[in-house]
Amino acid sequence: MTNYYIIDFDSTFTQVEALDELARISLANHPARELIYEEIERLTNLSMNGQLSFRESLSGRVKLLEANREHLKKLITILKKRVSPSFSRNREFFKKHSDGVLIVSGGFKEFIVPVVSPYHIKQDNVYANTFIFDEQGNITGYDENNPLSEEGGKVKLLRQLQLPGKIYGIGDGYSDFQLKESGLIERFFAFTENIERKSVSERADHVTPSFDEFLYVNDLPRAISYPKNRILCLIVGDVPEIAAHILKRDGFSIRVKETVEEKYVKDVGMLLLGKDIRLDDAQLAQADKLKTIGYLGDSKHRINRSICNEKGIVLFDDKKDKKRNSEFIPRRMADFINKGDTYMSRNFPNLILPKIEKAHRLLHIHRNVPGVMAQINNVFAENQINIVAQFLMTKGDIGYAVTDVDAQYDKQLLKQLRQIANTVKFRVLY
Repeated sequence: MTNYYIIDFDSTFTQVEALDELARISLANHPARELIYEEIERLTNLSMNGQLSFRESLSGRVKLLEANREHLKKLITILKKRVSPSFSRNREFFKKHSDGVLIVSGGFKEFIVPVVSPYHIKQDNVYANTFIFDEQGNITGYDENNPLSEEGGKVKLLRQLQLPGKIYGIGDGYSDFQLKESGLIERFFAFTENIERKSVSERADHVTPSFDEFLYVNDLPRAISYPKNRILCLIVGDVPEIAAHILKRDGFSIRVKETVEEKYVKDVGMLLLGKDIRLDDAQLAQADKLKTIGYLGDSKHRINRSICNEKGIVLFDDKKDKKRNSEFIPRRMADFINKGDTYMSRNFPNLILPKIEKAHRLLHIHRNVPGVMAQINNVFAENQINIVAQFLMTKGDIGYAVTDVDAQYDKQLLKQLRQIANTVKFRVLY
């Protein structure tokens, strides 16, 4: 039985509301453009929050557009650049599940199909409204017989389709939530990567801050093994806002505190500390999930590097107190989480790694003793794993091995790599 994935387009597959963007193109030279933009956005939000019928909202917005086919071409160019990052990096999922992925939107096929087609989403699986044009190519209206132009249109469409399998809904608006209310879908996921509408997320089965999270929860093929929104980054002390912005924009969950609180220590995955903050040895020893520490200053005498090495925690700091360290340090931390890079680390061997190409990246941190690499490669050989690339560097008592392997392997492999003698920490990147 096929599983079906009903995905919204505006503010879900893409980061923006397409009709809002179309208005900015078509009304660029209109003397009252700012007032019209505001009215279109108002109509959009009223509908998305369930405060105005979709038919009223759609009719009102289309009348205000004054758009034509040339404007649509410009819109498509913009939308292709504004695909939500977590959808963009998961093309392989769409390729493997092309029969089960449906784009269902109150938007319009004329701009949706060209944007989603490069992601292996079939044109026949795009359900949306269609514009009506005059002979000069001006938009004069839309097909009012299409159920998606009506209030509750997504529910009406799904009843017509009668899909023979479990159905999962992903979207940001009230029309997406109506699928859950109808009882036609298995679970509804409120998508909040671009915008969170409390009226929708509070009643969803699951709030998914990214498409990675949706794939992770449902144990589906994905570009990264563990969603970044599940990695907690604790920021403590005098840390400029730009540092938190960089990490939040990258998808990490951020907590800002004045001190390192005991309740966060065991769950924190990243720690960014302001100058002069000291991390107690006892706190550091309890931080079992901690992967990297960033310190905006010289960490000497403030963070125990021996404990960091024992626990496989990568430390980045800036003992020269450069002006740009509030941007440089968080980016180094993010690069380690995202790619495994340890460039400019204070305690690890410095590695700058190439982009992962259709492979899984395995990070093995171990004590720098003879025979560990032989054990690692024996495990790969016993499991008949094809190694795409492998990198090894050592520094003092730390060994750092990065191996890119073909994506197809038994999960038992990961357990065996973790059990190798002298392993400090093991992590999978996809």
